[in-house]
Amino acid sequence: MPRRPLRLLAALLLMAPPAFAGTDVLRQEAIAYARKGDTVLYRESHWRYRQEGVARRLVLYRCPDGRAFARKTVVERPAAQAPDFDFEDARDGYREGVRTGPGGRVVYVRDVGDARPKERTLSTPPGAVIDAGFDASVRQHWEALRSGRGVTQPFLLPSRFSFVPVKLQPGPAVRWNGVPAQRLSMKLDRWYGFVAPTMELTYASEDRRLLEFAGIATIRDEEGRHQDVRIVFPQAATPADARALQGALATPLVRQCRG
Repeated sequence: MPRRPLRLLAALLLMAPPAFAGTDVLRQEAIAYARKGDTVLYRESHWRYRQEGVARRLVLYRCPDGRAFARKTVVERPAAQAPDFDFEDARDGYREGVRTGPGGRVVYVRDVGDARPKERTLSTPPGAVIDAGFDASVRQHWEALRSGRGVTQPFLLPSRFSFVPVKLQPGPAVRWNGVPAQRLSMKLDRWYGFVAPTMELTYASEDRRLLEFAGIATIRDEEGRHQDVRIVFPQAATPADARALQGALATPLVRQCRG
């Protein structure tokens, strides 16, 4: 089983739009290290806000020096655990996402920069999880997980245009940098799951915020290989200005981190 199945959008505006000019904006930074070691592979800037009454998320993926090379936007509809999203990596043009259409959820993937995206309309199974919706899923099943019960849900693999069963399994209670936390694992719930890498998640016990993710990332290295990473969220999200969000939405993406 390849690693790719387990790898867990943007507006250009000159003025802060009225749709979110008065809304609460939260920003959080993360650092992605090589899973074994302290080498910084890339950085992430996460923004949470509401636009037209809908919760949204923006993620800028940055080179170690801070330049942005990829962007993801998430719109938490029709459900927080199964949102619409769009991801694009400017280095090679890879793009994937989900949008809600009249006939169902449209999944699209563009493998190379100049290729036309492939699209397919899929039916969403009950309890489905899409992309960053895994975080909402953890919160939704928090009590069950804390009591020791595992949760299996269908998880979308855009590159395969299909949902596969993924199991969230509770682990031990730990202290993460002095913070009481709960360790979880996420793995394919199929007979061949033993050959697929397990993702490890660490959540703060008090406010249920993600502290650390360890596993195969969506972000690839300069040679196109998916990376085994440890993404750390050292601080909780803090309030930010809507104009800073507008700037992040309009940030141009670089085509390479080297040089």
